[in-house]
Amino acid sequence: MSAVSTMAAEEDPAVTEESCEITQHVAEFIEKELGNDPKSLKKLSQITEELALYKKTLEEQVLTVSSEVPKKIENAFKNAENSKKLLNGIIKKEAILAESINNHLVTAQPLIEELKVLIGQIEEIERHLWYLKWISQIEELSDCIQQHLMTNSVSDAANTLVSMAELDIKLQESSCTHLLNFIRSTVKFWHKILKDRLTNDFEEVLKQLHWPLIGPQQVQAPALASVANSTELYNNLETLFIQLLKLQTSDELITKPKQLPEKYDIPLSVPIAIPIQLMLLPLQKRFKYHFSGNRQTNMLNKPEWYLTQVLMWIGNHTKFFEQKIQPIIDKTGSFLDARLEFSRGLVMLVLEKMSADIPRLLYDDNLFCHMVDEILLFEKELHSAHGYINGLPSCMHILSEETCFQKWLTVERKFALEKMDSVLSSEAAWTSQYKDIMDVDEMKAPDCAETFMTLLLVITDRYKGLPTAGRKLQFLELQKELIDDFRIRLTQVMKEETRSPLGSRYCAILNAVNYIAAVLADWADNVFFLQLQQAAIEACGETNTMTEVQLGQLASLESSVFDNMIDLLERLRHDMLTRQVEHVFREVKDKAKVYKKERWLFLPSQSDQAVMSLSSSACPLLLTLRDLLLQLEQELCHSLFKSFWQMLAEKLDLFIYQDIILANHFNEGGSAQLQFDMARNLFPLFAHYCKRPENYFKQVKEACIILNLNVGSALLLREVLQATSGTMTDTTNIQQPTASAALNEIGIYKLAPQDVEILLNLRTNWPSSGK
Repeated sequence: MSAVSTMAAEEDPAVTEESCEITQHVAEFIEKELGNDPKSLKKLSQITEELALYKKTLEEQVLTVSSEVPKKIENAFKNAENSKKLLNGIIKKEAILAESINNHLVTAQPLIEELKVLIGQIEEIERHLWYLKWISQIEELSDCIQQHLMTNSVSDAANTLVSMAELDIKLQESSCTHLLNFIRSTVKFWHKILKDRLTNDFEEVLKQLHWPLIGPQQVQAPALASVANSTELYNNLETLFIQLLKLQTSDELITKPKQLPEKYDIPLSVPIAIPIQLMLLPLQKRFKYHFSGNRQTNMLNKPEWYLTQVLMWIGNHTKFFEQKIQPIIDKTGSFLDARLEFSRGLVMLVLEKMSADIPRLLYDDNLFCHMVDEILLFEKELHSAHGYINGLPSCMHILSEETCFQKWLTVERKFALEKMDSVLSSEAAWTSQYKDIMDVDEMKAPDCAETFMTLLLVITDRYKGLPTAGRKLQFLELQKELIDDFRIRLTQVMKEETRSPLGSRYCAILNAVNYIAAVLADWADNVFFLQLQQAAIEACGETNTMTEVQLGQLASLESSVFDNMIDLLERLRHDMLTRQVEHVFREVKDKAKVYKKERWLFLPSQSDQAVMSLSSSACPLLLTLRDLLLQLEQELCHSLFKSFWQMLAEKLDLFIYQDIILANHFNEGGSAQLQFDMARNLFPLFAHYCKRPENYFKQVKEACIILNLNVGSALLLREVLQATSGTMTDTTNIQQPTASAALNEIGIYKLAPQDVEILLNLRTNWPSSGK
């Protein structure tokens, strides 16, 4: 039996694996329940009973499941059969119902066709009825207007015309062209009658009020006050004004607004109110009389004549509109601004005049430039003094037309370059106009730099009012070109002065470069240029002319529109400063030749001298350094001079440390003398510019500390450093802090331990046992 089982197990690996798992489980169970304690065998009978009970429970569950599952399967089959029968019944009913519906449709088809015809006829009749109702309503409104006019009730007639105009607007989506033509012609008919009637009365009232009000306001007041029956006149003015306002809706329907050519891109705006149009008529006649044709007042080289005239008219009538007309408009509940409407009408006259004159000015730079200047002054006063709104049509829209705008850019570039030429060639180009006023002349900017930045500022003010960001960005590019051109000119003049980098002209050029870079950095935070920066981001995003990184920097305000210019100027400033530092350093180094050869090894000790004094060989060096520092302090602005002396101090520190200290040996007297020369003479030269000048000569200062340590401290320090270097291979990380701590304790922070060892070896005042 066992052989058969073994063969079966060999033939079936799964059986073998399963039997192994069972054996393992039984072994674990016995190990858990009985363990290695023989006394635990007493629990064997109890475990056997529990396992028997567990076996019995499992057998009962198996019997229950085996008896219930067939019943559930049988019930499921029965339910499926019932559902199938029900579904077949529904399908048969559906087929019957579908056949019945099809039969009904076939039977009802003739009736449907008849009903369609009848419904179409009904809809046609309804359309006819609506058509007749609209005609009837139009005729009824027309009859009402006629009756109101017959009874001289002009106000009611105007109200009825408003209703008719609103009906016209309501019917705009209709396809009944004849109906639309009928109502439009009716509106036009009554509008003309009412407008002509009201216009005559309104013009008569204006005439009695001595309109237009020519002359200053102080002259107008007595004239207006002397008008007979002024109260009645103003009442009539109010009545007629309100009635004319009611015709606005119908007027906009039948009157096509006068527009300038599309190339000027004038923004759309609502038509000027009818009563304001009538008040503008006499002024329009005067304007055209004086500033068109062959009149002597119509001169291309005198645009200021008609611009000044328009500003005078606006100013002369401001008080009348604010005190007499605006209250009337407010009573109607309208949001119109009477003075602004009047200004808008006069500005349109200017735009028409400009559009006619500009083509004749494009070929004369002086005349064109003069016209632009006058227009910019006109725009400035119009907005600041008379409250004209930016979104309305203005002269800047005419100047933004492509041909005119390109001419403007060309002229601005031409005159800017001419101005730069004249400024740089003037005798006062490299002197500061505030040189005698120290509080004002902090930047020490030469006249040419200040004039150039003023020129850029003026250009900014000139194009600030342009209506589109795209045009402003083109002017910004022009400004960048001018800045770069001026930088190149400064570089050319600087190259001519390189032989004398400490001369006044060279220093003036450096001050100019520094001043321009500083002003541009200030402008970068200006709201106007920040807005241009945002516009540039949007423009570059559309045209993909910038990398994502550059766009990100602009958007996050990490960079500005002037960054490239500022970088170039700062590079030039650094190059010029470096050249000055090198020049001064060479002179000082030349004067230090004798000092380098000082016999530091044989100088008397401090105790042998009554008073310490400066080394005679150091006098030329320090005198030269002092004179050059004073000279450049006078010539350079504070920020530049600060950068200069700090760069120079860094080079001097390295030079003295490497070429003087490390190149010599020092006895006690030599160390003390070096300490005295540096701490009491060199460092104080820079004390005028900072509180702790020794911090800019850290290598020299720390070298003097090492050389002047008393012998005992020097011996201890050397032992620490030698111990550190002796165990460097295995315990660098442990010993190095000990050396650094010892150095820090005596004030050494910059020099490395190896450098300190070298300096200690330069000392000769060691005891014989310490050598």
